[in-house]
Amino acid sequence: DVRHADAPGLAAAAQLLDWLISYGVREIISAGSCGVLTPFDEGTFLVPCKALRDEGASYHYAPPSRYIEISEPARRAIEQTILAHHMRYQEVVTWSTDGFFRETKVAYRKSEGCSVVEMECSALAACAAFRSATWGMLLYTADSLADVQRYDQRHWGGSAYEYALTLCLDAVLAL
Repeated sequence: DVRHADAPGLAAAAQLLDWLISYGVREIISAGSCGVLTPFDEGTFLVPCKALRDEGASYHYAPPSRYIEISEPARRAIEQTILAHHMRYQEVVTWSTDGFFRETKVAYRKSEGCSVVEMECSALAACAAFRSATWGMLLYTADSLADVQRYDQRHWGGSAYEYALTLCLDAVLAL
């Protein structure tokens, strides 16, 4: 999210995905934390259907556009997996940015339909599409910018991380 100190960043994540695809990996489900722009409880699982491209790495893989769509087969596999685990989910539009401390743009991104913010989704979607691989992402909510005047780091979604990885493994098998 916009304050994440531990985020690998778009370029590094895309480079790793590009490398994995070059070695033959064709179906990928990623897990990642996100900051919330609208009220979501911490540790909520979300499935991005598209990402607003506010970064640079995705433009090396896909022609310029405001948004990039996330693979429908990957989204369906994630959604089926979440339901098989007797959980609920919500599809969201995410804002992918490579900038930290972007609180000045939160209201604008919310007006564009973004519910969450993170740092990798758009670049990974673009890389996978360019390389003809199936890729999707499962997000879990961490810190909150729903009220920009009262930033809440919460617990960075830490309690959801391990379960998110389990869901990702199951979703890859569902592909």
